[in-house]
Amino acid sequence: MSITPSTVLAPRPHPGDVVRAAGGIPVRRSIDGWREIAVVHRPARADWTFPKGKVEPGEDFEECALREVLEETGLVCRLGTFIGHTEYRDRKDRPKVVAYWVMEPVGGEFVPNEEVDEVRWVDLGTAEGLLSYERDRELLIVLAAADEVASPIP
Repeated sequence: MSITPSTVLAPRPHPGDVVRAAGGIPVRRSIDGWREIAVVHRPARADWTFPKGKVEPGEDFEECALREVLEETGLVCRLGTFIGHTEYRDRKDRPKVVAYWVMEPVGGEFVPNEEVDEVRWVDLGTAEGLLSYERDRELLIVLAAADEVASPIP
């Protein structure tokens, strides 16, 4: 492989470029029959949030959401209902849009990693107090409303 300027220097995003990302809200039933969702703790940011990450080249939002949930939680999931999106400025002050789906875990197991050191299964009320960002808490409202109308996960 020869090294050229294009392999050394990645193209810099334009200030107006939107960072595209996707994630998921894994949902399961507890032993008592209550709905629980998975939230992740990221030690580098000392926050609690939903698993998510940037869309890679050639990947669509759905593929990204499934991959990121697997990478961050170890859960193999089935894609459920699109639940909404969040918009904010990232740490580099770029506009960022994150699309989220409800997901049903069908296998896998969490192993702490560099990005996520803990996954917690919690009810919606506990999640509301645990989540670090208002934008994530707003998704809980949509999830609870969707649950009232038609259960996204059996």
